[in-house]
Formats: sequence, C-alpha cells, structure tokens
Amino acid sequence: MVSHDGVALEGAEKVNAPEDAETSQGVMQQLVNLFDVTSLELLYFPNSPMTVSIRFSTVPESCKPPLSEVDSLSRLIRSSLNDIEGPSHWWLNRSAISKYLSGKDEVFLVVAGAFLEDSTFMLEKVKSLQQRYPSLNVMGFQLCGTLSSDVVRSRLAKIIMSEYITFPVLVSNKSLSEISDRVGYILFKGMEGPLLLHEKDVEFEILETAIKDLIVQPKEKAGLLQSLRGTWVKPLDAFKEPYLCSPLQNLLLYFPGCIEVDEVNERLFLSDVNHHRIIVFDGNGNILDSIGTSPGFEDGEFEFAKIMRPAALFYHDSEDCLYFVDSENHALRRADMESRTVETFYPKPNGYKTKNGLLSWITDKLWSTKAVSSNSDEVDSNLVFYPWHLLKSLENDLFILNRSFETLWIMDLSSGVIKEVVKGSTKILEICGSLILEKSSVLKEIPSNSLPQNIANNFSIEGNPHASLVSSVATFQDNVVICDSDGQVVLKYNKKSKSMSTFDFSNFGVLGLPYWLISPMESAYAAGFGVSGVHVDHIQQFTLLPGRIDIKINVEIPEDTELVEPLNEGCIWRQTRGTATETLVAKNKAESTEKIGVAQQWYDELDDLASLTEKELNSQEDKPLDANLQDGKISIDCAVNTSPGTSEVIINAALYLRIQNETNDSTKQRLTRLVRISNPSGKDNSQTEVCAQILSTSNKAPEEFVFLRPLHVRLKINSRDHPKAENSKDIILTDSFVEVNVSLK
Repeated sequence: MVSHDGVALEGAEKVNAPEDAETSQGVMQQLVNLFDVTSLELLYFPNSPMTVSIRFSTVPESCKPPLSEVDSLSRLIRSSLNDIEGPSHWWLNRSAISKYLSGKDEVFLVVAGAFLEDSTFMLEKVKSLQQRYPSLNVMGFQLCGTLSSDVVRSRLAKIIMSEYITFPVLVSNKSLSEISDRVGYILFKGMEGPLLLHEKDVEFEILETAIKDLIVQPKEKAGLLQSLRGTWVKPLDAFKEPYLCSPLQNLLLYFPGCIEVDEVNERLFLSDVNHHRIIVFDGNGNILDSIGTSPGFEDGEFEFAKIMRPAALFYHDSEDCLYFVDSENHALRRADMESRTVETFYPKPNGYKTKNGLLSWITDKLWSTKAVSSNSDEVDSNLVFYPWHLLKSLENDLFILNRSFETLWIMDLSSGVIKEVVKGSTKILEICGSLILEKSSVLKEIPSNSLPQNIANNFSIEGNPHASLVSSVATFQDNVVICDSDGQVVLKYNKKSKSMSTFDFSNFGVLGLPYWLISPMESAYAAGFGVSGVHVDHIQQFTLLPGRIDIKINVEIPEDTELVEPLNEGCIWRQTRGTATETLVAKNKAESTEKIGVAQQWYDELDDLASLTEKELNSQEDKPLDANLQDGKISIDCAVNTSPGTSEVIINAALYLRIQNETNDSTKQRLTRLVRISNPSGKDNSQTEVCAQILSTSNKAPEEFVFLRPLHVRLKINSRDHPKAENSKDIILTDSFVEVNVSLK
C-alpha cells in the first residue's frame, strides 16, 4: 500500500518488492515523478518479504514558495548574521555574533512564525529534537511589521523565558509573502542547499526522519567525560540557558511558576523555575530551605540534587513528602522533607541500574550524542514529555498535564505506574475539570483590577478563564498566594483586608552561592589567570613571603544601592589553586606561630571543632559573617597558607541589594538601572531594555526588588623562598596581611 503523508492514496496498488537495488531505485524514481514528492523511504517487512511499503512526505502546493522566495529567505538570514540589529531585522537570544550558520555541512531547523501565538506544541517538538540531536542548529524566524515595538520585544522575551528557548530568534519586517502561514518548520543543509518545508502540525516522527536523513551521525569517541557520565545523569555539556533574559537570572526569583502549601507546618513551596530549585519559606517570607542546586538530573541530598525547571508541586502530608514535576527532565521527583533527600519517582529509579532500563532509554534518546534508531515502534506513548501541572485525585491517582492541557497522564500514586494517557483538552476536562476549576476559582475572589495584567487577561480553557494558572495559585491561612512569573514576585492577597502585597523574602544565606557564579576548578586551571568570558570585578597581584596570609577584602557596593541583609557565610565561595591552601579564619584567639602544613592544618581544625559544644557550634553557624556594611563597604575575610611558588585565591560572593529611590528618574529608568547593576558583564543595551520592560509589568516598585550583585575577585600571589636562619637550617616563619579594596561603583 502506498501512503501519502500517512494517508493511503486512492488507487494505490500493492508494489511488489524489486529483486535488486537497481530496479528498486527505478520504482522509487517513478513514484517521485508520479506524486511530486520530496523524499521516499523503502521499507521491507520481515514477515512479508515480497511486499514493500513506500513512505514519503511532501508539502502541499500552498506551502511551496517559488525559488525566488527561498533565495530571499536564505539571503536574509545570511545578511543579518554580522549584526544583532539592523534597519530591517534584530536578533533575540544571541549570546555572540557568530557565522556558524554558513557551514556547508551544517543542518538547520528554522521555526517560523511561532512566537506571537500559542506555540507550545511546536516548541516542544523543537526542544525534543535539540535534545536528541545536539549537532542540529535551531533558530526562530518571526515576521514583524514594527521592529522598534517594545511591546513585541518584551512579549517575545517572555515567551523565550517561559518556554526556556535557548536558540536564537531572527525578527524581520521583510515580508516573504509566498511562504504560507501554514509553514511552521523550514529544514535545510547548508545555506546554499534546498529548503524542506513542513506544516505546523506535522507529526514529530516525520520531522525527525527528515532531520536524520540530513544529519551524518559521527562515531562517538569514548573520552573522560563520557566515562564519567552515569547512565541516568544528563551530560554537563548539554545545558544551555536563554541568553536574552540572562540579566533576570540575578534577581532573587527567576520565573516563579508554581506554588504549594503545607498548612499544618506553615510552609510554602515555590518552584523558582529558571533557577532550577524549589524554595521552602514560611508565611513571613523567611526562607527555610532550598531543594536543588543546579540544572541536571541527579538524586541526593537537597544541597546536591539536580533538577531542570521544576514546575507543579503536591505536598503529601502523611508522608511528609513533596512531589514535583521535573519538566525538562520529563520526570516526577519526590523530596523527603524529613531526610532532606530527592529521589526520582517516575521513571522508576531502578531503571538506571540496568543498561536497557527506561531511564537509560530516555537518556539515550534525549541527551546522548549517539545515533537514534529510526524504528518508531520504540517510542513509548506513556512517556511523560514536558509535564507542567500536577493534581491529586480522590482515587489516589496523580493527574499530570502538560501546559497546553492537551495531554493527561494518569499515574497510580502507590506504584508510580502510568495507568492511562488521555489526549485532547475536551476529554481531559471531563476527567479532571472539576479539580482544575476548584483550584483556579480562588482567583475569582480577587478583583481583576488588583491582579497584574498578565494574570487578569490569562487565556481561558472551556470557559475557565484561569485554568492555566491552576498550579500557580494556592490558599494559605487568610491569603490567596499567586505566582507572578512576569513580575518575578509572589503575590499575597489578604481576604479580610482585601489588599494585595508581595512576599518580602529574607534569610538568603540558605540559598548558598548560585551555580552560575562559580567557575569550576578545571576551568580555572585551563584558563590560567582569569577566566575567559567571565566578568571579573578585581584582579590584583602580590609578592609575599611564604606562610600564613590573612586577606581582608573591602567591597564598595554600587551607588544608590543598599544591602538587604548582612552577608552570610553561605553566600561566599573561596577557592585556591597552586601553592596556596585555604585555612579557617581564627577570630579572637592566639594564632599559632608554628609552621602549618596541609595535614597539620586539617588536624588542628578537627581539634578546634571537637572542643566546641554542640550549642556553641550551632551558634557559630547561625551567626552572620562579620561583613556588615560600614562606610559603604562590605568586609570579607579569608586566610591561606602558601609555600614557595605561585598561587591564586578566587573569591566569589552573592551580594543581595536593593536600589534606592534618591533620584528623580522615572520607573523605567530605575528598572533599567537595576538590571544593569545586577548584570555587570552585560553589553547588550537592547537586552537590558527588554528585561526592564518585563519587570515593568509587576505591581512592585523598582525599590522593592531584591537582586543579586555577583562579586568575583582574583588575587595572584608570588611566594618567594623561605628566609633561612643564621644556622642555615631552620626556616623563619612569616605571617602576612594584605588588604584589597574593590569598588563596584
């Protein structure tokens, strides 16, 4: 049987299998000429060796542009590569100017016209293809009549942020009229190669087959990185983050998406989605704990667990466990609040213990660079792809839904097994519509003029105007708590006073140092003195005698800002390399005059800890670092022991600040200043303006935003030889002190 785009062609006859390759090629060429198709695939079925199925795809005539339009698109892309912004175009999400699109053997997938409309379906397909084929170059193309429109730019930026789009987007006002609105994907190999067009609703398997035909899969070489990867750990080199909204990364919250409540213990759980963590806090905004440290897929203690864009949460009070959706990892995770550990609930954790397990299959399909088998029968329809919402049914089932409410996975909570997969929003609402309505209806208690515009005007589903916010709203005591993912805040509406406010968070030391501020040791060694591409606030060199060196760093914070709370030790990270070794800073005790070796230092520290009572130890841990703001400066202390040779001391810190309203600047100007201060390495003015425009949608004044100003100091120390005593045998011990002044103004 011959089928055309998955539909049997009228009058198609059974085709007998040719006996040789030459005849086979002739049959295929005849079909190409007969049906005017772009590609054919010849499949032999083992159970019927004399029968051949011809599978091919084509593009409707309405989607076929003339060659002149194809050339125009190709020229438009190539001509805009050198400039982020020009008279007829601008790029979004470009981290640097690159000519990578000019490669002759590179394969490119262009997502056309999907950004100013509901594009969840298309973007899910594209992100899955990105994960499966790392060598695929993806970009977006959006026609826009008004290039200078701040509204359009901020809307595109919000889509990039909310959908976690990591590929660049080209916006142009040059109309390519012959490319129909029906076209959603443009695929080509090399800039000079032909374009293959696919409709927006093309099946994923057809698109993937076309990509596999163009991509030549390289033979994977087993290296150190490959051998270190577990069978269930997402490769470190697979992570990318949206560039356009990167200044927002230094806000306290970066796309707060979902909220859950534990009324008994008076705790709230917040998915800080694009920071890849879950924040636990009380009704006063005091941060109690943090789950997850960086993007990845690893179980373990809260401080070491890795997740990728956590979304909806469900707290199981009898288990004292928090179930949450790990959206980009296509998984459901469970956090034990008593033991403070995270485990993977679905797919089952034992899958990674066997080579052919389900979790191993996901890793191979989505994250490895190995070639993916073309056998579409391998695809498990029960697999949870890009889940977002999570609801608990009365029958002890979990309802897991994607953001567009087009797919529902019904999971048995006791076994973690997917019982049923439901497609289509109509059927889904028949099953769990009452639960969605019950959770989202609390927003009806709030006057629409008290809600941010993006929440008040949210799209409706089957008459429920707030259904898409079902995971972003909860009741806590006398309040309705709402996640404002555009304004990067958590709102609190008091039912009694009928007033809206925002949570003022505190106790930031619990969050530790953000993952994006720390340069891995191997990067420091590889880059030498200074890390390429990393903003450094201060570099200074010293020549000192070997021994103990006490370092005091005085940091002058930016003008018109104030420190929100004293700097906590958990917000500081120190690293030494070379001949230096970090040691504890001893306060109010006599310093040892003996030479401290690495081993001796370790034993001395153990003795010091053993001499402390548990109460004293806890009081020291809870005590903020002696880094209060004095005369506009923050003081950070550290100490190292050095031997003859060269060494480097690296200090990173997270300074949580607010801007002050001591000028007559407009709200927009103050927001722009806030974004610039929080992102000192940013050089793209349009990027700063877009992020300021996003923040302007919040009901919060610029002075109320808490943002992180990263501090990065590198000190290079040249240590000479030890001075010798008169007998030429003994070594003279040396203690040194250096003071470093750093200005962030």
